Amino acid sequence: MSPQDVDEFFRRLAAQRPDPKTELAYINPYTLLVAVVLSAQATDVGVNKATAPLFAVADTPQKMVALGEAKLTGYIKTIGLYRTKAKNVIELSRQLIERHGGLVPRTREALEALPGVGRKTANVVLNTAFGEPTIAVDTHAFRVANRTGLAPGNTPLLVEQGLDRIVPDKWKHNAHHWLILHGRYVCVARKPHCYACVVNDLCAYPAKTTLAAPLALAPRPRKPARPPPTAAKKKKKRARAR
Repeated sequence: MSPQDVDEFFRRLAAQRPDPKTELAYINPYTLLVAVVLSAQATDVGVNKATAPLFAVADTPQKMVALGEAKLTGYIKTIGLYRTKAKNVIELSRQLIERHGGLVPRTREALEALPGVGRKTANVVLNTAFGEPTIAVDTHAFRVANRTGLAPGNTPLLVEQGLDRIVPDKWKHNAHHWLILHGRYVCVARKPHCYACVVNDLCAYPAKTTLAAPLALAPRPRKPARPPPTAAKKKKKRARAR
């Protein structure tokens, strides 16, 4: 995709969603960090249902450690891998208290040193909590970047590096939000809604869909109903049967 097309690509996504935001609910940088850790292999909707009551009682590392792993597990048991995630959340909370004064660090290296925090999580926190122009590549952003030809790559890191090279600085801060939301609601995995895509003509995907829904098959014409037999025909039929 040419630099002009990349710029136009994001201009259109920006026009469609002028103020994109994460769909994870959070209160502060700490709760954002916890929410993103919990969101691995889970939906934002499912995480939000679990964290609403959780964050009401534990919105700081100190409160989370005081809550304890057993009680935390009760709050997040509807989320996949909840036992491992509960251990990670308690331990990362302890480390925040011991090593960072109870604050979420603002560097990638420090974030990725925390239990359960990988590159994608670090990028989300740096971008959303601290305004850094990082690009988090989740499954949706990965699919959109590859399918459209925007920044092909066979790993999330390669896609991230490709996006970092080609996305103009003016779009970089919100780039991953636009890609994630576009992938979640338009460029979906199985049957992308190409008919509703604002970057359809810029996209290199060869199997674009063109209709909002497949045309319904026309019903087969029914054979005309036979008229009821007359009295004479009934009499003739009975005579034959004898």
